[in-house]
Amino acid sequence: MALDKVVDEILERARRDADQLLQSAEKEKDSILQSADAKIESAKKEKDRQTEEALKRLRQQEISSAELDAKRVVLNAKKEVLDQVFEGVLKELGSMSEPDKVRLYNKMLANAVAVIPQPRVYCPKGEGRLTAKIAGVGSVQEVDMDPGLILESVDGMFRLDYRFKTMLGAVWEKELKNVSNILFG
Repeated sequence: MALDKVVDEILERARRDADQLLQSAEKEKDSILQSADAKIESAKKEKDRQTEEALKRLRQQEISSAELDAKRVVLNAKKEVLDQVFEGVLKELGSMSEPDKVRLYNKMLANAVAVIPQPRVYCPKGEGRLTAKIAGVGSVQEVDMDPGLILESVDGMFRLDYRFKTMLGAVWEKELKNVSNILFG
C-alpha cells in the first residue's frame, strides 16, 4: 500500500505540475495573442493611415489634372479667338478700297525706295495699276500672292516683304500680349 500511496503522490504531483504548466501555457498563449492583436491593430492603423494618404494624393492629383485640363480648354478657346481676330483683320486689310490701298502702297514704297532704289515691285494680280503712278519704282509685276507688296533690288540681293500677312504677323507677335489683354482682360 505504501507503493500505491507513493504512486498516488507522484500522480498527484504530476497532475499539479501539468495543471501549472497548462495554466502557464494558457497565460503565455493569452499574452502572445494580446501581443499579436496589438501588432495587428497597429499594422491596421498604419495601413489605414497609408491608404488615407494615398487617397488624398490621388484626389489632389485628380483635382490638379482637372484644373490643368480646364486651363488647356480655356487657352485653346482663347487661341481660337485670337486666330479668328487675326484672320478677320487680315481679311479686312485684303478687302480695303482701292484709294486706301493706293495710299498704303505709296507709304510702303516711299519707305522702301530709301532702302532699295528703283525696286522691282511684286503685287497681287490685278493691283499693278495701283502702284504704276508711284515715283522711284522700277518694274511692277503682278503675281499670284497674298495682298500687299514685295520689293526686290535690281540685282535680287535684297528683298522687303510688305505683304499684309507678314506685316500683320510681325505686329501681332509684338503686340499679342496687349491684344490678349484687350480681348480677355
